[in-house]
Amino acid sequence: MDFDVILDSLPLYGHGALVTLALLVLSLAFGLALAMPLAMLRSLPSPWAWRPVWAFTYVMRGTPLLVQVFLLYYGLAQFEVVRDSALWPLLRSAWFCAVTAFVLNTGAYTTEILYGAMRAVPGGEVEAAKALGMSRWTTFRRIILPSAFRRALPAYGNEVVLMLHATSLASTVTLFDLTGAAREVNSRFYMPFEAFITAGVCYLLLTFVLVALFRAAEARWLTPLTARS
Repeated sequence: MDFDVILDSLPLYGHGALVTLALLVLSLAFGLALAMPLAMLRSLPSPWAWRPVWAFTYVMRGTPLLVQVFLLYYGLAQFEVVRDSALWPLLRSAWFCAVTAFVLNTGAYTTEILYGAMRAVPGGEVEAAKALGMSRWTTFRRIILPSAFRRALPAYGNEVVLMLHATSLASTVTLFDLTGAAREVNSRFYMPFEAFITAGVCYLLLTFVLVALFRAAEARWLTPLTARS
């Protein structure tokens, strides 16, 4: 191990870590905002509501994220109608394509997580809300969603960690994230072990922080719920 190379390259990894965190935060924020209404539609009895959502989540979860990133960034550019459209300034941006692919992917997984958590809400709580005269929307907002969010914490924590690791695919579309920093260090010094083991340690540290945060959240919101049930 050449620690001098690692120390000299720390600014590159720092910049890459900031890009990785920015990708993660944007993807999770927009993905969760997408998943909440989709999970509600997924739980409705009408097939006109849940079938399109099911099809979307099936396709996004059934195809590799790398393929989705490539289709957005490289695939759409081959169509002249896309290049001539008003959306081309966005679609030629690596940031926009990577974040869009990540949002759609994590949004699909989060939709299914929330939908499963909604189904796990005890029927007695819903019946009690109906008995109190709550509307469907009020029941969703005050009873089902808060309970589902608490129950979904462990699964969603895993999705956040997986999304952190998935952001490494951003380097395939020219973004300089942690993996991109490792590639740059390797190309400069021809030391793949030092380059990628340092990136791996950075991902490990970020994962440790995320897991600790979700463990604290579970202890705060999930454990009392489990004790009551």
